[in-house]
Amino acid sequence: MRILGLPILEAYKKKHTDARGQLDAWQVDVERQNWTSSHDIRQRYGSADFLADNRVIFDIKGNKHRLVVQVRYQNGLVVVQWVGTHAEYSKKKF
Repeated sequence: MRILGLPILEAYKKKHTDARGQLDAWQVDVERQNWTSSHDIRQRYGSADFLADNRVIFDIKGNKHRLVVQVRYQNGLVVVQWVGTHAEYSKKKF
């Protein structure tokens, strides 16, 4: 999969260095994947949550951080929409 929105991740990793390792690992893993449906994601990331419009929420660092992406399966794209702490996520409306 090709990831769009990497500058969002990079900026977040600079502010939240505790999340850097897991976000880097997530990025490397996702770039190696070829997801064709949400089932593919669920097999690899059992704790992922799914929203409307092919959006997926990934728990990072024991759910301390959350990453929201939109997956465009037919194009092989993962678009980073938002990343933040779980507390910040709780205040958002997705």
